[in-house]
Amino acid sequence: MNHAPRPLALLALLLAAPAAQAIEFTQFQPAKSSLSFISKQMNVPVEGRFTSFRGKLAFDPAKPAAARAELEIDLASIDAGSKDANDEVATKAWFNTREYPLARFVATTVKPLDGNRYELTGKMSIKGKTRDLVTPLTVTQEGNSAIFDGALVFKRADHGIGDGIWADFGTVANEVQIKFRIVASAAK
Repeated sequence: MNHAPRPLALLALLLAAPAAQAIEFTQFQPAKSSLSFISKQMNVPVEGRFTSFRGKLAFDPAKPAAARAELEIDLASIDAGSKDANDEVATKAWFNTREYPLARFVATTVKPLDGNRYELTGKMSIKGKTRDLVTPLTVTQEGNSAIFDGALVFKRADHGIGDGIWADFGTVANEVQIKFRIVASAAK
């Protein structure tokens, strides 16, 4: 019995393989996504998160250079561990959520590294100040969804977060560790 693949069947498999990978993830899944941080107050780690943020993205693993992404964070949705902390970071010295309710990140480039790792570059705007931001990113595909995981160190002074008595980095560290997980599904 001959088990060699038939030429037409082999050709069909080869033609179908690229099409199977040509999937674009565009549907942001907020309930499955997360945005958290760890800051240090008097050298003690303080964990927190943002509970409300929106994203727009288009990512095709076969064409990463064509990717687009935007993230808007509702700064008043911060959970810094207590009501007092949440009220304090909403003030003018910190996020000034009355005048600047949103932080916004807009991706400018996505550079493939190796495997499922990428470098994401973009512009982060907080409190009327826009700065460049670069972060490594890992993309994992699970069925019809993609999970974008990343972490970076954010310097709060670059955006004027923590003015006045809070500008002392001995009290509250300048560097804040940010972790994100963005989940998106393919368009139906």
